[in-house]
Amino acid sequence: MLPDSITLTSAEAAEIAWLEALLEANDLPNRNLRSGPGQFFVARTGAERIGGGGLESYGSNGLLRSVVIAATHRGRGYGVALCDALEARARTNGVETLYLLTTTAAAFFRECGYNEIDREVVPPEIQETSEFADLCPQSATCMRKSL
Repeated sequence: MLPDSITLTSAEAAEIAWLEALLEANDLPNRNLRSGPGQFFVARTGAERIGGGGLESYGSNGLLRSVVIAATHRGRGYGVALCDALEARARTNGVETLYLLTTTAAAFFRECGYNEIDREVVPPEIQETSEFADLCPQSATCMRKSL
């Protein structure tokens, strides 16, 4: 569940530019937010945008994308709340297992219940996403969580 101080909404067209800039400022993939198959969300506390993230669903498998909290709001539990909210959305869409790639936040995602796995064991539909095939380097840590 989300704490009372955070809400999650679908990113509207006007917010995509804000989310792209936030991702770019944090060296996270942002190239296909407008054209990719994923759905992106904005996290807010009150009226203030504090972060965002995305989901791609492929049947019972899903891809967690570009989870970010603005630097000024880190350390307050918003990142965990955002992951919880995105996982809840994924479950609602029938996703049973989420996968992700990260170059900098493996420790954070471990704390959220994700485990490191080899890319070779990831289902083909996830391996074929632009995140896996193009946007993230081969050196990125691959992780999985059963929902």
